[in-house]
Amino acid sequence: TLREIALDEIKKTDFIPEWGRNRINAMVENRPDWCISRQRDWGVPIAFFRVKATGEIITEEKVLNFIAMIIEQQGSDAWYELDIAQMLYPGSGYKPEELEKVTDILDVWFDSGSTWNAVLKSRNYDAGNYQADLYLEGSDQHRGWFQSSLFLSTAVNSLAPYKKVLTHGFTVDSKGEKMSKSKGNVVAPDAVLKQYGSEILRLWVALSDYQGDLKISDGILKQTADQYRKIRNTFRFLLASISDMEEFAPLESLGALDAWILAKAKTVMDDVHTQFSAYEFVRGMSILNNFIVNELSGIYLDITKDRLYCDDKNAKTRRATQTSMAYILRSMLGLLAPILTYTADEIYESLPAAIKGEGEDIFDFTYQAVPEVASTLRSDKLTVVREKFYEIIDGLKKEKLIKSTLELELETKEMDILSLDAKDREDWFVVSGVASECGGESVGSFEHEGVTYTIKKATLEKCPRCWKLHSKDDETLCERCDEVLNA
Repeated sequence: TLREIALDEIKKTDFIPEWGRNRINAMVENRPDWCISRQRDWGVPIAFFRVKATGEIITEEKVLNFIAMIIEQQGSDAWYELDIAQMLYPGSGYKPEELEKVTDILDVWFDSGSTWNAVLKSRNYDAGNYQADLYLEGSDQHRGWFQSSLFLSTAVNSLAPYKKVLTHGFTVDSKGEKMSKSKGNVVAPDAVLKQYGSEILRLWVALSDYQGDLKISDGILKQTADQYRKIRNTFRFLLASISDMEEFAPLESLGALDAWILAKAKTVMDDVHTQFSAYEFVRGMSILNNFIVNELSGIYLDITKDRLYCDDKNAKTRRATQTSMAYILRSMLGLLAPILTYTADEIYESLPAAIKGEGEDIFDFTYQAVPEVASTLRSDKLTVVREKFYEIIDGLKKEKLIKSTLELELETKEMDILSLDAKDREDWFVVSGVASECGGESVGSFEHEGVTYTIKKATLEKCPRCWKLHSKDDETLCERCDEVLNA
């Protein structure tokens, strides 16, 4: 039976979340017969002729095909506007005066349940293939559109019209209460668009767990706007940093810090792409936001400013850092483009040709994974050491003993740090030196895993260009800056 076919198709369909399968399965099992006709003065007509004398419905194929042809050409209103004689197949053998039109209309759920045929199978629209990859609606549609579509498709094709069904909750206020005008807690989409813009509204959707009810309020939207600014500003910094980049540097030229962030980004972007592909948007956005705030903006973009701004334009270190940033930007843009479309298109216009390719706009851009790269950096240990270092720095700044970490050097015997290139060691802590012995005055110390770290004042003078204390006096460039400017 049709019900048995539908129940079998439910087993094959991927429901997100899974409880949707149980819900629609129970409704299909227990539903009564479906009367598809309604007695209304308007709607899509059930276009049959009826013999007045006997009440017999005419179901002859030639008669029905002729009616269908006229409606296809002139629209469904033709059933109401044309006379029976104009719509009756000439060779039918019936006399128009002996017939009457059926005045019933189709149940509107029959209309909506047949959209798979109109949109996907009619070939009138470039809307994809039948079956649909996904049907998306609220939880009330288990007894509505999801079900009516299922029955009509299985009746005609013995096949569900969809491969997956995603059910989302309803929008409620910040307290989880249903919105109503009497309560004054309605948040209207057009008001949100005027105040915050469409990007914030789309980002709010991506950051919301759709499997339950979705909370929205002015406070929640302000938090979303803050997250949007963080994402946008990160893209702006990346774009500015790679603006003169003409090609990707070889992966083997990457330094320890560049390889670390690229390896971390590879893990993060692959995970986010997997989550997005499974429609786990809130989980994917959480992973991406955590990476942007902590490793990317919180550490890497800060520690690489010196090489971006002060190294020679074509220095190996600078080009390697630009390459890491470009790979990260390219992958992150592909992930966020479906959510922040206008922002992504704006970013796309400013991309270097090495990333942009031959496309005209963001719709020509596809997601590309971050390339695989090995990292030997003990990032877990170095991150903890960096955090402990900055805990002391906060106190030194409050006591006004220093203005900048570049006034300092770090003394340690930790080989995981000392084995790094001297510049990478300095950049990780944003200091003027990291060594096993430093000669300046001690201003603080801490321990980690039995190793002592001593923070000391740098003994040389401030370079007027890079501000590191690497100069003989405060009017003389350090060796690096002198070489860059006078090469």
